[in-house]
Amino acid sequence: MPVDPLHSAVRPPRSAPSPLSRGQEAGAVEVRRSTRRRRTVSAYREGDRTIVLIPARMSDAEERRWVGVMLDKLAAQESRRMLGDAELADRAHRLSEQYLDGRARPASVRWVTNQNTRWGSCTPAEGSIRLSHRLQGMPEYVVDYVLLHELAHLLVPGHGPEFWRLLEAYPRTERARGYLEGVVAADRLPHLPAARGE
Repeated sequence: MPVDPLHSAVRPPRSAPSPLSRGQEAGAVEVRRSTRRRRTVSAYREGDRTIVLIPARMSDAEERRWVGVMLDKLAAQESRRMLGDAELADRAHRLSEQYLDGRARPASVRWVTNQNTRWGSCTPAEGSIRLSHRLQGMPEYVVDYVLLHELAHLLVPGHGPEFWRLLEAYPRTERARGYLEGVVAADRLPHLPAARGE
């Protein structure tokens, strides 16, 4: 039986649809190569497009990697524009409509600072959802996944097959789980002192 990846390192089977390609996910992505650019990579939004500027000498593999890094960085910057509890509740209602046919109706959705071992929690009897403040600043698709996960708990309290089926409609499930697992793994790495002269 799958275990909740928000509360454990064990992941459920990979039954969710594959993530959208980067271009679909963030609007069109345009990569511009420059012979004058030596090492730096930058990105910005231009309407519904994302422009990524890279050195001309980069390989296709490096380009793909850097496009992913820059899309995540832009998403995190945009998410840092702090969502208050009211905006978080609006987002939860939108996600419920979009992915759960509006069946999950939380009574309250709010940020909390006392959840350091969980990304989110839900009390189905009260209809309350709480998200860890540690999610603030993460990409929107990650926050949306955690919200959707907790909304699904309003409909199915456990983590059986019925619960995981509810999350299959969200196209970024695997990517969001991978992101959160990466954050947890990075926190476990030893923090080595910086080399002298850096």
